Amino acid sequence: MHRTENRSAFVSTGKPKNHLSSWAVLLALATVACGSDAQSGQADGDGAYRPQSAVPDTVRPSGDAPEANRAWVVFSHDDGTADTVVAEIAASPEERQQGLMHRESLAQGAGMLFVFEDSQERSFWMANTYVPLDIAYMDEELTIVSILAMTPLDTNLYPSGAPAMYALEVNQGWFAAQGIEVGDRAEVIRGTRPGS
Repeated sequence: MHRTENRSAFVSTGKPKNHLSSWAVLLALATVACGSDAQSGQADGDGAYRPQSAVPDTVRPSGDAPEANRAWVVFSHDDGTADTVVAEIAASPEERQQGLMHRESLAQGAGMLFVFEDSQERSFWMANTYVPLDIAYMDEELTIVSILAMTPLDTNLYPSGAPAMYALEVNQGWFAAQGIEVGDRAEVIRGTRPGS
């Protein structure tokens, strides 16, 4: 997936919500560690790229903080429940350019959070990306400005339609299944504990 090349630093600008109930839900669901690095694949002896597919079916938050280079992207609902994506963080130009390319699968509840230095209109594409994805573009306040379904291997651009500072990619249909829509706001909890 090709991304706009801006240097970026991770800054969580969303205002914290009353997330005690969200934490209770997260801790109750915390049964599977995010031990996979979402298998990026490797080249064989002939130099040809071979995607790796050993990805868990589902990932859930585990512990009291995400691992380093990961984030919990939490969408709280009015009823006190929350839906969380355990996301890899793509903050450097190289990480954003690589994105989720060359992966055969993505665990449910997993995703990738793209972090940019500024807010501007963005466009992604699906070159070399085999997994059907949804992308939620979010502004500097972590409010969703658009959600788009993206087709594997499609080289057409998927524009944000509004300025965005963040983009969150997940399995296609995840946002709709959770009732998450344009205008909803996320809270991002960045990883601080060492990876396992």
